[in-house]
Amino acid sequence: MERRAPVAVLTGFLGSGKTTLLSSLLEHPSMGETAVIVNELGEIAIDHHLVRKVDERTVVLPSGCVCCSLRGDLADELRDLLERREQGELTPFRRVVVETTGLAEPAPILATLLSEPALKHRFRPEVVVTTVDAVHGSRTLDRHEVSIRQAAAADRIVVTKPDLVETEDVDALVRRLRELNPTASVVAASFGDVAPRALFAGPGKKRAAAAARPIEPSGDHGGVHAVTVILDRPLDWTGFGIWLTMLLQARGADILRVKGLVDTGGSGPVVLNGVQHAVHPPIHLDAWPDGDRRSRLVFIARGVERDELEASLAAFAA
Repeated sequence: MERRAPVAVLTGFLGSGKTTLLSSLLEHPSMGETAVIVNELGEIAIDHHLVRKVDERTVVLPSGCVCCSLRGDLADELRDLLERREQGELTPFRRVVVETTGLAEPAPILATLLSEPALKHRFRPEVVVTTVDAVHGSRTLDRHEVSIRQAAAADRIVVTKPDLVETEDVDALVRRLRELNPTASVVAASFGDVAPRALFAGPGKKRAAAAARPIEPSGDHGGVHAVTVILDRPLDWTGFGIWLTMLLQARGADILRVKGLVDTGGSGPVVLNGVQHAVHPPIHLDAWPDGDRRSRLVFIARGVERDELEASLAAFAA
């Protein structure tokens, strides 16, 4: 069994179809060794005649998935899952999916996984999946800041209920989401009809590298836009890390996502991936994905412009 179990975060605004997507995914045999933590177990569409009840908050589905309701702190829930698995009370699991509430941001969950001493050696963040309702998604993005943050934090975005609107409306929403978060893959799916491997396979080195491709400055989405910073010279990794840490401490609430490739002088780049203050451990690639060996950083931020990012990093390096 893998030393650190991958943890996928499933988020999305109220009524955007998280539970429908999750219920559909749990029917796949490949999801059988999955532990699911949800806010209220009753929110999942489960046929209680076909499940084995372990205790007052845990059931086992026919596929073998373990579903637990989140009653307190996420860190405590994860530690409890580990203890119960090791004691043989629960079936083995290789992955954890955490379904958030409709008003939650993924960043605190990622920060818990990356900073909690008892967890970071047993779990690792895998992917953030965000659902966006095709019927109300555009209006929700216009009116609710948290929905923009959920989309900006995503590695995968699933546009739900596309069967209820015109094709051109779905296409317009997909374009808007890709403009808001050019580092995420976006798919449309009715009734949760998405293969698990399309969402939970993990970004992988090739996909993480592709996500850092240069982009043009995006349009404004409630003040949030995406810009790319490209640097021609190799960076000192330690110095760059200090600069990024200071930047996130000063502007972490405004920088919703940062992703990219950093040239540190080696044969391949370092993959950078962060959501607000939570920065994943860097991935070192053996080679560059293409002939362009320049550092490429994509920032999804509010009130942060390319010129000031470039000037800040140049001044720090100097």
